[in-house]
Amino acid sequence: MNHSSNRYFIINKPYNMVSQFVSSHKVMLLGDMDFNFPEGTHAIGRLDSTSEGLLILTTDKTVTRKLFLAEKAHTRSYLVMVQHKMTEETFMHLKEGVLIPINEKETYLAKPYAVKIIKNPTALYNYATDPREIYPHTWLLITLTEGKFRQVRKMVLALRHRCLRLVRLSISNILLDNLAPGKVKELKEAAFYALL
Repeated sequence: MNHSSNRYFIINKPYNMVSQFVSSHKVMLLGDMDFNFPEGTHAIGRLDSTSEGLLILTTDKTVTRKLFLAEKAHTRSYLVMVQHKMTEETFMHLKEGVLIPINEKETYLAKPYAVKIIKNPTALYNYATDPREIYPHTWLLITLTEGKFRQVRKMVLALRHRCLRLVRLSISNILLDNLAPGKVKELKEAAFYALL
């Protein structure tokens, strides 16, 4: 099998879909999308079922290693809607880093690469209107260079803001752009690696 036969896709993973093709549970799967993925396609760096947005799918087995073990950390950006208005003080705390639990014994200082409060989320993501916006909330754009398990949710929760919505907008220079939820876009190998 020659190297160039690999295929690369980005999808906008809808809410309530798991980042896999098979599951023993009755859940919405990647295979339920209206697209015929080639055999051997797998997701890179999952999103949990309640998160939305950019997910890379590929038949290339080397991507995970290249992405997560690279010398230079890859940035990932998330548009996050949290409950309540975030104060300036809490925002500064978030910016400086938050201690989050990794397990029962260990904590980890999760420090965002960048964070800002977003006034107009639909400018960043066309699908960012949310029925819960009638209640006090804050939209944030959080960029990380590392992604520990449920890190964004744990960070905002540690600051007493429940994460209501989480949309991954980018991984390095691979952007979700205007890809609609549930849609797929295929990238050529050279373009994919150039963006990564």
